Amino acid sequence: MQAIFHAAVDLPVEAQAKFVATACGDDVELRRAVTRMLAADSVNDSPVDGDASRLAAMLLGDRANAPLPPHNFGPYRAVRVLGEGGMGVVYLGERSDLQSVAAIKILRDAWASMARRERFLTEQRTLAQLNHPAIAHLIDAGSLADGTPWIAMEYVDGKSLTDHCRENRSPLRQRLQLVRAVCEAVLHAHQHLVIHRDIKPSNVLVRADGTVKLLDFGIAKQLEPAHAAVDATRTGFRLMTPAYAAPEQVRGERVGVHTDVYSLGVLLYELLAGAVPFDLSDRTPAEAEAIITGEDPVKPSQRARTTGGRGTSASLAQWGDLDVLCLTAMHKDPARRYRSVDAFIRDIDHFLGGAPLDAHPDSVGYRVTAFARRNARAVTSVAVGVVALVALVTFYTVRLAQARDEARLESVRAQRIQRFMSSLFQGGDEAAGPAESLRVVTLLDKGVVEARGLDAEPAVQADLYATLGGIYRQLGVYDRADSLLGVGVARWRTLAGEQSPEAARAQVALGDLRTDQARYDDAEQLLRAGMATLRRTRPADDPGIADAGIALGRSITERGEHERAIAVLDSVVAELRVRDSASTQLVDGLEELASAHFYAGNYDVADSLNRDVLALTKRLFGERHPRVANDLMNLGATEQERGNTAASERYFREALALTTAFYGENHILTAGNLVYLGRSLLVQNRYAESRGFFERSLAIRERVFGPMHPSVANTLNEIGSLAIRESQYADAERTYARVLDIYRRAYPPTNYRIGVATGNLADTYLYRKDYRRAEPLYREALEIYIASQGAEHINTGIGYLKLGRCLMRSGRFKEAVPQTERGYAIVGKVAAPENGFMQAARLDLSIALDSLGRREEAARYKAEREKYLSK
Repeated sequence: MQAIFHAAVDLPVEAQAKFVATACGDDVELRRAVTRMLAADSVNDSPVDGDASRLAAMLLGDRANAPLPPHNFGPYRAVRVLGEGGMGVVYLGERSDLQSVAAIKILRDAWASMARRERFLTEQRTLAQLNHPAIAHLIDAGSLADGTPWIAMEYVDGKSLTDHCRENRSPLRQRLQLVRAVCEAVLHAHQHLVIHRDIKPSNVLVRADGTVKLLDFGIAKQLEPAHAAVDATRTGFRLMTPAYAAPEQVRGERVGVHTDVYSLGVLLYELLAGAVPFDLSDRTPAEAEAIITGEDPVKPSQRARTTGGRGTSASLAQWGDLDVLCLTAMHKDPARRYRSVDAFIRDIDHFLGGAPLDAHPDSVGYRVTAFARRNARAVTSVAVGVVALVALVTFYTVRLAQARDEARLESVRAQRIQRFMSSLFQGGDEAAGPAESLRVVTLLDKGVVEARGLDAEPAVQADLYATLGGIYRQLGVYDRADSLLGVGVARWRTLAGEQSPEAARAQVALGDLRTDQARYDDAEQLLRAGMATLRRTRPADDPGIADAGIALGRSITERGEHERAIAVLDSVVAELRVRDSASTQLVDGLEELASAHFYAGNYDVADSLNRDVLALTKRLFGERHPRVANDLMNLGATEQERGNTAASERYFREALALTTAFYGENHILTAGNLVYLGRSLLVQNRYAESRGFFERSLAIRERVFGPMHPSVANTLNEIGSLAIRESQYADAERTYARVLDIYRRAYPPTNYRIGVATGNLADTYLYRKDYRRAEPLYREALEIYIASQGAEHINTGIGYLKLGRCLMRSGRFKEAVPQTERGYAIVGKVAAPENGFMQAARLDLSIALDSLGRREEAARYKAEREKYLSK
């Protein structure tokens, strides 16, 4: 079936029917199945794709057997062909200046099909956002002179997962650890809203040192605002490998996290049993679909006895748990599989640690009702023949119904979570509008309602509370995040114990939130306790330990104790360097350490660390990876604080050029870089240039998100700042009023962004000396900051400074001084002494105190201001 399809798909449309009829012979069912596949293949392609492909074939002939291309792919020269497929070629590329190699993937005849070109570029974008040691990462990308796109990926010199295990006769524990490593990579993809959809041994390579690398995101499905409308399940690519495909894939239904969980289960099954669950060779499509969707797989323990030792040996007791591990992941019903890859990992860890599994076999009731659903006609026929026995088995029927109802209830609850998580991946109901226009907070609120109905599944509920709380935190909805993360900690302490790693991870997440809320004492206590528990209960190289340390360093940095933060982060970074001198987690630690030095005013050290980060990022991801742009912006920010505006601008322009080259002129990430560069020009009083970059960013964000999205408001906020600098206060008022309107529609009333917009609107009245209208807005902003971020947050400090300035300019010096001093103390804990807010506060205090006759205090602030002016 597959061979006929792939042979037919490259033929002209008018020749396909004749070819299929000849190839299938008298097998009508096979002919219908291949015809359906060909029809599905053509659904999402451009209307001109068929003609263009035929024209390409006539003009170009057989390019697959052509010699190596004479041109370079960026800095890489093709050395040999690594592999070929219907869509493209993969070369081994060599870079002579760095003595490095890469796998160069090109799209053959890219101009012949816009749909296939878009699929190739989607893979490029997908790889760009995935930075994980077990995923072959993107190094570079570009286009040839004729428009052919290419991507350079990490070259992995290894063997497929199954070959590695077979040739090395890997023991049971090692096989489970290899699958666990694959799961970690897939989990990372899921956390970035990417579903792989083609997990199989040939897409998992293992190096000689045992390092795992997940490959081939060519048919991955992702949710990206600019591309969310593209339905990744309808393209010209072969979207599955049947032996590893989930039932919902075979049926053409929506896929999600549960789909990858199924494939991971098949992967584990094959490593344990030495064979895949279903032998689909020489099967027609209809037969394959019937087997995958209707037949239950033989337990891996039973299959292992028939494969001649190709799998692994295990004790009888171990096989019981291994059967449950595999068959739970591979359940026909997505709602009854592991609810996430993380849950699958947790049970693998339970097995490796000798602990009981969370999963359990299906009840008899569930198996009977499932059988009845799949064999409805047969069950009905048999029922007719046993009517006389109904009275005899009534009691047992009642018992069976109860078991069935319980199983259905469990399934319904699990389906609630699955539907909710799936909606996050799918962007919600298509009828509700584009995914990027949905109110994420509203979606999360629905998820909370779902979670509250899961009291019978406490572990599921605890996980969901933690997940939702983390997302609320990222959105700045701290009150809801606080409630959910707090409940998550309490639930895990009850379920797994106060000293369990699950409770520790929940504590770390809550500690991160406490940092955002400026509740630094609580944050430090939670983070230190969580890190200590993880050190006791997890291996020394568990990523969660370093993550907790980095979070602790960030928290101490934000409370203004920079030297103590530097000590914590130095220790974390030192441990990471010993473990691996080149890892993404080391990059994260170095970035946070650089930030601590930056806020301590140690700009030379921060600059040196940021340069180390840049070099390491280039080494890990290549010189033109988007993460390099982020490092360049950090260098630009440091130069801006040093007053080196020309150097700062240069870094921001380089970052913008890199992002634009990678994502294009109109990508949402390009819009963010435009804002940074515009802000740099604004500081240099180059207003016209600054406005141009802000307006370009605004146009992109309005096109992608619509006029009422918070990202649009963020750019408008910069335009408002520009209007203030140009003394166009009426324009600034209108702009800030629009920002405030957008934020109020998008966020809860106490979200800190509403405080920022309210304070900025007040500024427009302050500069026009309309203190009566400015003062209540400043007070409102201050109340929002205190409610959302805490009494000691820097935004709260700035709120006090602005209110103090308003009171001072209206001549109310006695009221102004305590407000300004309060803000000065808060901001001074975090900001560098020469920070603009600090200098403005010194000026305000020197004037107000002098007016009150407190001349010695006024002189002290004046002297401090002059001291830092000289810097």
